[in-house]
Amino acid sequence: MQLKKYTDYALRVLIFCGTKPNGELANIKEISETFAISQHHLGKIVFELNKLGLLETIRGRNGGIRLRKKAEEINVGMVVRHMENDFNLLECFDRGTDHCVISPACKLKHALHRAMGAFLHVLDQYTIKDLVVNGDQLRKLMNMT
Repeated sequence: MQLKKYTDYALRVLIFCGTKPNGELANIKEISETFAISQHHLGKIVFELNKLGLLETIRGRNGGIRLRKKAEEINVGMVVRHMENDFNLLECFDRGTDHCVISPACKLKHALHRAMGAFLHVLDQYTIKDLVVNGDQLRKLMNMT
């Protein structure tokens, strides 16, 4: 299973904001510079995370972004499910495009479906807080100290 860069970057934004002390604001420019991601691309991700109610955006000269919810309330599995729009690992996962001749008797799709469920089940056990428990180390690596 490989997550899209969009999902990876969304998790990085949440981790970055989660390492900010006392609700301090982050901004797209500093996240862009830290992770070498285009500001334009990050803008789309921040917009989506804001729509999901995970980020708060403050406009204006001294504006920025921060977590809208507490880090322990943001479930990683939920974020991945929202950011990934296609969990069809194989052609047979989509009945509309399934042209595989062995699909009616194939056991692979069932095994992969169970594996995907297990993957998401594990992610459901983590929150952003779990991912930033080593905040001092993360802030140092991201040049935030």
